[in-house]
Amino acid sequence: MSTQHVQRMSRLMAKTLREDPADAETLSHRLLVRAGYVRRSSAGVWSWLPLGKRVLDNVSRIVREEMDGIGAQEVLLPALLPKEPYEVSGRWSEYGDLLFRLKDRKGADYLLGPTHEEIFTLVVKDQCTSYKDLPVMLYQIQTKYRDEARPRSGVLRGREFQMKDSYSFDVSDEGLAESYRLHREAYVRIFERLGLDHRVVSAVSGAMGGSASEEFLAPAPAGEDTFADCPSCGYAANTEAVTFALTPAEGEHGPLEEIPTPDTPTIESLAAHLGIPASATLKNLLVKVDGEITAVGVPGDREVDLGKLGEHLAPAVVELVTAEDFTGRPDLVRGYVGPQGLEKVTYLADPRVAPGTSWVTGANQPDTHARNVVCGRDFEVDRYLDVVVVEEGDPCPSCGAGLRLDRAIEIGHIFQLGRKYADAFGLDVLGAQGKPVRVTMGSYGIGVSRAVAALAEQTADERGLCWPAAVAPADVHVVAAGKAVPLALAESAADALAAAGLRVLLDDRPGLSPGVKLTDAELIGVPWILVAGRRSADEVVELQDRRSGTREELPLPEALSRLTGTA
Repeated sequence: MSTQHVQRMSRLMAKTLREDPADAETLSHRLLVRAGYVRRSSAGVWSWLPLGKRVLDNVSRIVREEMDGIGAQEVLLPALLPKEPYEVSGRWSEYGDLLFRLKDRKGADYLLGPTHEEIFTLVVKDQCTSYKDLPVMLYQIQTKYRDEARPRSGVLRGREFQMKDSYSFDVSDEGLAESYRLHREAYVRIFERLGLDHRVVSAVSGAMGGSASEEFLAPAPAGEDTFADCPSCGYAANTEAVTFALTPAEGEHGPLEEIPTPDTPTIESLAAHLGIPASATLKNLLVKVDGEITAVGVPGDREVDLGKLGEHLAPAVVELVTAEDFTGRPDLVRGYVGPQGLEKVTYLADPRVAPGTSWVTGANQPDTHARNVVCGRDFEVDRYLDVVVVEEGDPCPSCGAGLRLDRAIEIGHIFQLGRKYADAFGLDVLGAQGKPVRVTMGSYGIGVSRAVAALAEQTADERGLCWPAAVAPADVHVVAAGKAVPLALAESAADALAAAGLRVLLDDRPGLSPGVKLTDAELIGVPWILVAGRRSADEVVELQDRRSGTREELPLPEALSRLTGTA
């Protein structure tokens, strides 16, 4: 094992802070700043200081090793990209305000890459001409850019971030399935090696397209994703991917009846006026889909998940209607819309609004509702979509047991893209039969910088960061808790550990009390802390396991043997 360099904290650019930054919203944001790992450059843009860069590099190394292990080849593509490929794919417009756009001095349009499907497709089109050139898997670890409206939570959601994106290219759907399997298994190994508690959940492909999609989620209170899991059968999915079975209802219903309901424009006021549960009413939310008014029907006691709706309808743009949209539309009565009799309006509905179900809903007249409005008899659904906000206890799509909900950080996402981009760019190779064959693709992403934040969220405690050994910026944090003799013993210990191949952080800063140094050691979060203090003259040190907090006084040779694995 090669000798490592001892990093002296007296020379380390890492200023720790006693107080949380004023704008910090999450645990990882607070601790990564306080421990001197990162510093904010501007909104959503972060500088990685030496300790943070070490952790980031360790995460990248593990990702790189596992990607190389499945035969993927590393490349590096530009971050500054021309507009034209993204116009061909449609994403120049689909990305909207999320895209960083710029012009060069000649007026040509460019963007800062948010993801690279288009460019990888063009690279393979240039390099691969025969089925004999495939399959091929390519990846890069690169800075990506997205103009987030509200960058927050430190490096969890930034406008500039590190990402591993890889792409597979195959001549058959069976080949794509195999590339997808290899990536999925590699991702599991990556997150296990990183020490991340994670869940693999079903997801929706959305604007990415394709036939299959799964997310890798790290459960944490700071997570922006909500996922559902079933304690009975193990089913797990992002709430945007949870489905509800469409089950037609049977039974006799009375005729549709319009009833006066003055001043009841909301579900709550309607249910109170009629003395019925909100679940007996039909809520009809009006939205615009690419500018066209569309109604979305859900039971009155449920809310429409606009994110879920947007994923289902991607790449179409979904937005709520405004007061101006009712102008010139007498068939749309605000607060009293019902699906029966709607003109020139597409009607979407959640599967709970099944054929044969009967509802109380708007009568498309002011201060009037209708009851006994039966789906399939009085109105038709143009398209069923799972669009309600999933709630705790909703039935599991697999076994019917009640679902649990939890928050999580998305750390990886894999897609079977299919031929979406190959079709856009005409990516063909000469097949075994001498005829062109359209290539099929997969896309696979890992948030490298986000994984650092996710690890901090999951492993930190009340004293500070607490890194798993595989990603920690050092193996041992040696603290000289005193002058002269303690410092000499700490330096001797650090040199011996480094000679044995361990990465060592030595706190040799003058003028600081032992208490400050020990507090900083716990804040920085290296797996082992070795303290040369009051018994240094006897060559006795204190060895602390950062995660468990256990402390033990040992003769220095025994402590060194434990740390180097030679005991």
